[in-house]
Amino acid sequence: MPVQVISTTEAPAAIGTYSQAVLAGDTLYISGQIPLDPTTGELVQGQFRDRADRVFRNLAAIAHAAGLQLSDAVKVTVYLTDLAEFTALNEVMSRHFSQPYPARAAVQVAALPKGTDVEIDAVLVRR
Repeated sequence: MPVQVISTTEAPAAIGTYSQAVLAGDTLYISGQIPLDPTTGELVQGQFRDRADRVFRNLAAIAHAAGLQLSDAVKVTVYLTDLAEFTALNEVMSRHFSQPYPARAAVQVAALPKGTDVEIDAVLVRR
């Protein structure tokens, strides 16, 4: 099975020892994205919804670089520092996905990179 590293300047550069995404055959594994603006490299400020939206846009940009779309997602994992944001997350996610929705897990964690409150990774499959 061919494996290809996927990278785009339309999403934030990796801030550690990982790739933005890896395409293995027809499956794209996107590394956890936080609300970094790809142009400035800075965390998005404002409301939680603004940060969550930036994360989904980062995921979409990486998917696009691999020739896929967010609608190809089969699984997303959401990491939140406060599960009280779960309702806002659902609202933002509904703007980026339509039914049938991907499988999803949402996990509360103690901390995330750069002090943000949301990180999301995704698995997509070429259909």
